[in-house]
Amino acid sequence: MELIDAIILGIIQGLTEFLPVSSSGHLELGKAILGAHAVPEESLLFTVILHFATALSTIVVFRKDILEIFKGLFQFKWNEETQFSLKIIISMIPAALVGIFLNDFIEVFFDGAIVIVGIMLIITAFLLYLADLAKTTEKGVSFRSAFVIGMAQAVAILPGISRSGATISAAVLLGVDKSKSARFSFLMVVPLILGKVTKDLMSGDINFHGDQAVAMGAGFIAAFIAGLAACTWMIKLVRQSKLTYFAIYCLVVGLIALAWSIWG
Repeated sequence: MELIDAIILGIIQGLTEFLPVSSSGHLELGKAILGAHAVPEESLLFTVILHFATALSTIVVFRKDILEIFKGLFQFKWNEETQFSLKIIISMIPAALVGIFLNDFIEVFFDGAIVIVGIMLIITAFLLYLADLAKTTEKGVSFRSAFVIGMAQAVAILPGISRSGATISAAVLLGVDKSKSARFSFLMVVPLILGKVTKDLMSGDINFHGDQAVAMGAGFIAAFIAGLAACTWMIKLVRQSKLTYFAIYCLVVGLIALAWSIWG
């Protein structure tokens, strides 16, 4: 993998992990355009590195929230922090079940199926448009809504369905306050990403060559910095009801992806 390719893919991952435009879908498009699929022996490790970078950027942005959650947990009481943590765990169940039982089926969609990415991006555009039409409320995330948001996250495993877009849209359409929807969406993915990273590292399928260290390091830094910027920006955009802009973007990119798959 070339250094510039690693940086570009890192920026794509960092931005699209938080912006509602599908990081997995854009990575598949990026690999198709850049030819990164030509180095499959490094692709899994590189994906793990990029995901860890974005998880780390989330932790940095929400460091105060995470610290408060841990303080509340160690009080060993049925307080707000304990309830929030339980809601996070509930939200993880659907995606965890999909990862355990449908992993081989899901991997089929990550094999250069650009037409699938295009269709899913168009679906993402529709979800974002509906979310922007939702009325502003002050409602928080309930245990029931946490599970429904988790189901949206499970569906977003498909490339082209934005994880943040699907979870934030699901939360907002359930009547959850937009700022609280964004906060829950970003915090709920941290343990899931770290779990996936650990699983991949222990799988024995990762191959590493020393000459790729610089490129992978550059990709990590690019994803981390882009993730910091995108996470902070996205919180403001959701609060200001500006998801329609991303809906238009996803629609355009989805149509381009379909055209690429047909005539490219």
